[in-house]
Amino acid sequence: MRMERVDVLIVGAGLSGIGAGCRLQTRCPELDYVILESRDAIGGTWDLFRYPGIRSDSDMYTLGFPFRPWRGEKSIADGADILQYIRDTAAEYGIDDRIRFGHKVIDASWSSVDARWTVRATTTDGTVEISCSFLYLCSGYYSYESGHLPEIPGLQDFAGTVVHPQFWPEDLDYEGRKIVVIGSGATAVTLVPALAEKAEHVTMLQRSPTYVMSLPARDPVATRIRRALPDGVAHRAVRAKNVVVNLGFYQFCQRFPAAARRVLRTLTERRLRGHVPVDPHFSPRYDPWDQRLCVVPDSDLFRALRVGRAEIVTDHIDTVTEKSVRLRSGREIEAEILVPATGLKLLPAGGIEFSVDGEKVDLSQRFIYRGTMLAGLPNVALCLGYTNASWTLRADLASQYVCRLLRHMSRHGYRSATPVYSGDGRTRPLLGLDSGYIHRAEGILPKQGSRSPWLMRQNYFLDLPTMRFGRIDESMEFAR
Repeated sequence: MRMERVDVLIVGAGLSGIGAGCRLQTRCPELDYVILESRDAIGGTWDLFRYPGIRSDSDMYTLGFPFRPWRGEKSIADGADILQYIRDTAAEYGIDDRIRFGHKVIDASWSSVDARWTVRATTTDGTVEISCSFLYLCSGYYSYESGHLPEIPGLQDFAGTVVHPQFWPEDLDYEGRKIVVIGSGATAVTLVPALAEKAEHVTMLQRSPTYVMSLPARDPVATRIRRALPDGVAHRAVRAKNVVVNLGFYQFCQRFPAAARRVLRTLTERRLRGHVPVDPHFSPRYDPWDQRLCVVPDSDLFRALRVGRAEIVTDHIDTVTEKSVRLRSGREIEAEILVPATGLKLLPAGGIEFSVDGEKVDLSQRFIYRGTMLAGLPNVALCLGYTNASWTLRADLASQYVCRLLRHMSRHGYRSATPVYSGDGRTRPLLGLDSGYIHRAEGILPKQGSRSPWLMRQNYFLDLPTMRFGRIDESMEFAR
């Protein structure tokens, strides 16, 4: 069988992959590309996650594509609306015709002689191979096949239903049931108010608290701007406004943590209105934005706590019994459904195994270049978003950079581009947050260095000029 050959192979048909396809079509129209998607649908995260209340925790003016305005009413949008936005974008740009569904990439091998990657993928009909000049990984950095489930004593004895949010069954009937959601992150604060609408009672059981901030689901400033300005202009204006506000608040938290603590505490007290104590439930041990800040739309979590349909408990689990969760304090919480919203399992490059000229590549020993490529790996890029802002802000910069690099290679007749490490040897974790899911994955993720271009800066205004106009040949080795 003759091996299929394409110029660019994109892995993943979620938000990043669809955006990458759009950028390639408009900026490198002469290049042929294909998108491989392991699942049977477009949407990635927004098609995989189906738990009640699923929504964005970033505003859609920055989470959406800069080239296709978000026209929905909500700034903090529901998952179904985000999924439809991704599908509509793919259809409008003809991206859906380029997608091969049910193709799970398992390995990729580079030949310096041929200056090409050979990519193997499994399908229902067996294994297929595709050869490409450039490989662009847009599958994110967490496993779609399993979430993180810590050791919970006695969980096997529970007689009720245990549901991980990542694999929420469509037919789960939770109306009138007693539910315990274990966790304190973005998934937990989303689930609790949504479940509380039908359940008899919902308990959010957390070992340690998280900073939670309420924002309006509909941005009133954005609404006024959209009424006053044409669609495209309004989108750019609101997007710029939100980037400035979000980055400004992040910098405030990082530079003045004590003041930021006071601000967040005051805002939380106002939302709780004395019905729930701030201490210990909303008083994290860490400083604001050392971990990702949780956003709730229109105070839905606080409202559920105020009216008593949900409660928050800060304690450690002693054991799970047949019908309850027993805490170290001695309290016992009755439960018919347990939801361990205990985090994601990170998986760099979708678990793909790489080799270069027959030598296996250990990604954990590689330095990331401009937050997009890896030292010593030719013609391959990762699409990674920000941890302190909307994923798409950085993901789109990565796609624009890849297009710049491909155009540069075409103009000069280069067949390969390989980042060559030029740092000082000092290393930092790839993702600059103090979160548990990041610490658990430090041994498998690539590294970042201490200075550019090996430092992954969490700052859109610093990345924008570098990714769009910076030197394309800095610490880069080209070959004809």
